[in-house]
Amino acid sequence: MSRVLTFALAAFAVPGTYAQDRQAANREIYLYQGADRAQRLVSRAKKEGGLSLYTTMTPEDASPMIAAFEEKYGIKVRMWRGINQKLVQRALAEARAGKSAVDVYEGSGHGMEILHREALLEKFWSPAFGDIPPEAFPRHGYYAPDNLLFFVMGYNTKLVKPEDVPKSYEDLLQPRWSGNFGIEASDIIWFAAVAKAMGEEKGLAYFQKLAAMKPQIRSGHTLMTELVAAGEIPVVLTLYNQAVDKLKERGAPIDWKPLPPAFGRADGIGVAKQAPHPHAALLFVDFVLSPEGQRFIMAASRVPVNRKVESSFNQRNFRIVDLAPVVDEWDTWEKRWQTLFLKGQK
Repeated sequence: MSRVLTFALAAFAVPGTYAQDRQAANREIYLYQGADRAQRLVSRAKKEGGLSLYTTMTPEDASPMIAAFEEKYGIKVRMWRGINQKLVQRALAEARAGKSAVDVYEGSGHGMEILHREALLEKFWSPAFGDIPPEAFPRHGYYAPDNLLFFVMGYNTKLVKPEDVPKSYEDLLQPRWSGNFGIEASDIIWFAAVAKAMGEEKGLAYFQKLAAMKPQIRSGHTLMTELVAAGEIPVVLTLYNQAVDKLKERGAPIDWKPLPPAFGRADGIGVAKQAPHPHAALLFVDFVLSPEGQRFIMAASRVPVNRKVESSFNQRNFRIVDLAPVVDEWDTWEKRWQTLFLKGQK
């Protein structure tokens, strides 16, 4: 696993009897589907009084949804926010120390995949599952998708004429784009997905040529989006659709286009195996995945996963990245990425 992301598999001590009992009790709560589920979940969650959420979602995006949940149920959400790497690091450190401070994890799909592999998550059931496309779920079922993010090419509409907007990855190999486009520094998932879709050998040969075009490499999708809107970089290959849409709605000269093969990734939400407030945790997850919660997802310019919430975003041109094989081969793809685009830097 990546040394950069410090996702090394941790060796945890065998849980004691108390921990095992809590896990068993939580599992029963999480998987219960009886007719009285909703009533029992609400009443017991209110007795627990609150929950702790670790998330990568920005306060700007998360706060309205959390406020609506708190007002509806009178249950306080204590939110800690960090980038994906920091969230995983904190979760692993607390698990090694035997702490059970968190109830719900929400974050990028590869981070959630690591938490599953570290045995920090528990399977659960939600009535919203029937309204979410099956292909968005991880095969093992230890977390659920809660919103979709799509890798898109963003461009400045004042600097790039409509007829000059690249229509394919091959178009970016034209001399005019040398040094005039950017790639976000951490997008190994995008790199692996596109290269595999092209055919690994052919894909790696293409990226060798693309790296020779001297792309500008910067850290942070939000920063890269702002640089495009400001005209500092005409084109960036790996922006998130929702970030572009936010600035476009505010009148910025920015737009986006998917380049085939185009990919999206599912961010996920899951319940902690050792959650101290399991009923509140599950109630919050139910809320996030419900049409009510998903409307807050859409209001934040993210793409909802619940099919009962209509979205203007056309997903037909995208495939969802299967994260498990990417995580399995992370060291290989990370090394390739560093060699091509980061000049060996970590």
